[in-house]
Amino acid sequence: MRGATLAMPRRARLPSLTALRAFHVVFQCLSLQRAGEELSVTPQAVGQQIKLLEETLKVTLFERKGRSLQPTESALLLATFVKSGFDEFAEGVRRVTKSDHRSYVALNVSPYFATHYLVPTLSVLGEAAPSTEIRLTTSVHLPDFEQDEADIAIQWGYGNWKGYDWTHLVSDPKVICCTPAIARNISSPSDLARVGLLNSIAAKRLWEDIFRHLGVDERPPVHKIGFDDSATMRRATLQGIGVGLLSEIHADEDIRSGALVAPLGREVLSDMPPSDVPGFYLVAPRSKLRVASVAALYRWLFDEDWSVARRLALGNART
Repeated sequence: MRGATLAMPRRARLPSLTALRAFHVVFQCLSLQRAGEELSVTPQAVGQQIKLLEETLKVTLFERKGRSLQPTESALLLATFVKSGFDEFAEGVRRVTKSDHRSYVALNVSPYFATHYLVPTLSVLGEAAPSTEIRLTTSVHLPDFEQDEADIAIQWGYGNWKGYDWTHLVSDPKVICCTPAIARNISSPSDLARVGLLNSIAAKRLWEDIFRHLGVDERPPVHKIGFDDSATMRRATLQGIGVGLLSEIHADEDIRSGALVAPLGREVLSDMPPSDVPGFYLVAPRSKLRVASVAALYRWLFDEDWSVARRLALGNART
């Protein structure tokens, strides 16, 4: 209607940046003493800022448990957004003060994914980003995107990395494998409860999910040695240390050579629920994706059909 004016929604009044900074640090270390050391102020000054923030927001953020602080549900929710805000600040400062910071894109990749998925596509990747230098590193751990100067990661796991944008690229189904000697003691799923099982440090839930899927009520007797990466677990399985969970490509290579067998069958886990199957995920802080070269590489990795690379690698492992 002519002459009418639209009322603008009122913006919530933001707390002071000093109070939010104090909250950010306290949430990370859960100690006023350590937060004070980080901020170069007294613990009392930090406590005053937290109290000011709680009064402004009219919520309780921390509860004392002995000498430590425990975040409330309100703090857990707020921390995600505050971290994103400070990440944006840090990225803006870097881009203003270091003009050469974005002369390359740093991509950190799980070693297994790098070997079997990414390396075979490097020539195509080079064509997709001809003017961008890509620095590739490999690690089984999610990088500290600030300290490690990583822009994008391809990480193994189950997703749900808080504070980051992440998306599923391809599943990494596992095959139960062991040496022929160990296999002689395994004729049914329940026999797994009486042998040594090799454990993945990064996914301790794997064996429990498998036991539930196979209908075994007993708790899995996980071996005392935990393995940080798939290559080391594979070597331990080949040496007869216990029953391992191998990615399909490695399993097919070792089964074809006769070094390992799948005592319950190659496909016994093929119908596990997708939510119980680990995979490889594309992970990046939202602040990094504001850089054009980083966003372009992220889009290429996202758009690529990695299931095709998986099928090709499986075909090569079986021939």
